[in-house]
Amino acid sequence: MKSHVLRPLWVVIVVIGLILLARQFIVPPDFGVYERGFMYGYHRKSNETEWENFKVKFRTKSYCKDCHPDKYESNMSSKHRIIQCENCHGPAIDHPENPPKLAIDKNRSLCIRCHAYLPYPTSQRAKIKGINPEEHNPDMECVMCHNPHKPDMEGW
Repeated sequence: MKSHVLRPLWVVIVVIGLILLARQFIVPPDFGVYERGFMYGYHRKSNETEWENFKVKFRTKSYCKDCHPDKYESNMSSKHRIIQCENCHGPAIDHPENPPKLAIDKNRSLCIRCHAYLPYPTSQRAKIKGINPEEHNPDMECVMCHNPHKPDMEGW
């Protein structure tokens, strides 16, 4: 081979070698999924107990349904059944003890992120009823007129 081919080839080989050498110093030795062979995963074996002790902040609707069956049933029979309670009520990490009652975020932006009108007729997003936030009661919270637990009903 001519030298104009060998020089770039040597540069590529040296760069690959430097990357592999740097990897030896950067990647922890316990990184990977060793039980299943030499396949790499996104965790370290030495970090597993840290994640097991990590306190989960969010729960699901199943956590809420025992104490709030009326809200759960009305929500599950509505179009909002795919939305978790904590999207509006915040994390239930220590509920019901601390805090005894979850704060309700009535911020208009929670509704607008799904219900702002987007003209995409071929997407699933077009199936959600949209509004123009600047024209549709811009100074009011949505919950003043709409029940988020039963959005199919107009008003309360």
